[in-house]
Amino acid sequence: MQIQTPDWVKHAVFYQIFPDRFAISKQPRKRLLRNASWEDWHTMPTLQGYKGGDLWGVMEQLDYLQDLGINAIYFTPIFQSASNHRYHTHDYYQVDPLLGGNPAFKELLEAAHARDIKVVLDGVFNHSSRGFFFFHDILENGPHSPWLDWFKIENWPLAPYTGDLPANYEGWDGNRALPVFNHDNPEVREYIMEIAEYWLKFGIDGWRLDVPFEITTPGFWQEFRERVKAINSDAYIVGEVWTDARQWLDGSQFDGVMNYLFTAPTIAFTAGDRVVLEQVKDRSYQPYPALSAAEYAEKIQALLKLYPWEIQLTQLNLLASHDTARLLTIADGDQKSVELATLLLLTFPGAPSIYYGDEVGLPGAIDPDSRRGFPLEANWNKDIYQTHRQLIALRHAYPCLRTGDYKVLFAQGEVYVFTRTLKQEKLIVAINVGTSAVTIDLDMSELRSSQPNKLLYGSDEVKWDNQGDSGLSLNIPARTGCIIN
Repeated sequence: MQIQTPDWVKHAVFYQIFPDRFAISKQPRKRLLRNASWEDWHTMPTLQGYKGGDLWGVMEQLDYLQDLGINAIYFTPIFQSASNHRYHTHDYYQVDPLLGGNPAFKELLEAAHARDIKVVLDGVFNHSSRGFFFFHDILENGPHSPWLDWFKIENWPLAPYTGDLPANYEGWDGNRALPVFNHDNPEVREYIMEIAEYWLKFGIDGWRLDVPFEITTPGFWQEFRERVKAINSDAYIVGEVWTDARQWLDGSQFDGVMNYLFTAPTIAFTAGDRVVLEQVKDRSYQPYPALSAAEYAEKIQALLKLYPWEIQLTQLNLLASHDTARLLTIADGDQKSVELATLLLLTFPGAPSIYYGDEVGLPGAIDPDSRRGFPLEANWNKDIYQTHRQLIALRHAYPCLRTGDYKVLFAQGEVYVFTRTLKQEKLIVAINVGTSAVTIDLDMSELRSSQPNKLLYGSDEVKWDNQGDSGLSLNIPARTGCIIN
C-alpha cells in the first residue's frame, strides 16, 4: 500500500509541555483556584502535588515558543483528572478545570493556529481512572452496573483503594488507579473513536497515543486511523512505542512513534561514560554502554532501514520526555553532551521534539524530578539555549535538514560525519565526542557540488582544507560539532 503521512510534520519542531509545570497565567481572574495550596514552583516536585500551571499560562508564552522556532506543541494529558500528570482520566470531553477548562483550550488553539503552531494531544485510551464515571458506577452498584463489560472485572468485591485485598479487576501495569478498558466491547471501541473525532472537530492537529501496544483488539488502530483521517487527512497519529514499531508503521495505523531507538544510541554516543546509570538502568530504553562512532553509525543506519522513508520523516525524535530523566542529569551535568546530542537531534530525519525546559538546561532525575517547574530566566543556561535557537533556525532555513537524504561519510574512533542532501542543497554535519581535537580526511567524490566553504554552525576553531575535487581535510576541536555548507 502507498504510505501517506502529514507533510507538516516533516517540517515541524515539537515542544513537549507538561501542563502543570510550564507556566502559570499572570491573570489570576482567569484561574479556577486563586488561593490553592500549590507547591512552590521552584521546589522539587512530588508525585501527587500540583504546582498550578495552566493553559492560560501556555498562551502567554506562545511568543517565546515562536521566537525559539517551535511550530508544534505536544501536550501530555489535559483532560479532567485527579493527578498532576493527568494520565488518570475522569472525563475525556472536559479539559481539566485547573488548566482553564474547554474555553481556555479553545482560546489557546486559536492563538496557536494564528501563529501557525500545531497542537497535538495525548490520548490515554488503554485505560481510564477509577474516578471515570463508567467505572465509578461499577464501584457503586457492583454486578448490577450496566457498565460491567466496559472493563475487565475478574471477581468480587472490587478493592480500588487498598492493597490488602485483590483488586479483582485489571489495572494497567497492576495499578488499581488505572482500570483497563475492554476494547473487545464494540461500545468501548465506539466511545474511544468518538472521543478522537470530537477533539479533531474541536480543532486539534493530532493524537499522541499512550501505550497503544497494550490495545491488541484486531483492527482497532486501523479503524482509528480511518476515522481520524476522515475528519482531517493531515492529522498526526504518533504512538508511544519504545522498541521496534514496524507492526504499527505499515501505513494503516500510525504516522510515527516516539523514536526512542534514536534517543538511546544518541545519548550513548554523545554522553558516553558520563551516563549516570541510576537514571537510566530501569527505563525501557538503554542509552548505555558508551558507543564508538562506528557503533553509533551501525545503529543509526539500521534504524534508517527499519521503516519506509515516508515514515522516517514523520517519526517523533526526542532526547528526553516526562517518562525519562532529563538529558543534562543523565549526562552527569555535562553541558557538551547536551549540545552534541541536540546537534544530532536537529539534523536527523523526522520531527525533533524538545521537552520543555531542556532548551534552557533544566536538570531533573527520573520521575517526579524530571517534571520540575520551568525555571526563571535568571537560571537559564544561556549557552544551551542559544544552541537550540541556532540549530532550530538552521533546520527551518535548510530543507535538506528536514527531508534530505542522510548518508554517513565517516565513522571512526570518536568522530561521526554525515551529509544531508536535497537536490542541489548539501550540508555536512560533523561531530567529535572525544576529548582531543581530531583531523580527518573525507572522500567527497560522491557529493555532486562545489566544495563546502561556509561554517553554518560550530566553533571558529573548526578548520578545513579542500584537497582537489574529491577530498576534504577537516579539523574538529574536542567535544564539538559543526555544520558546513
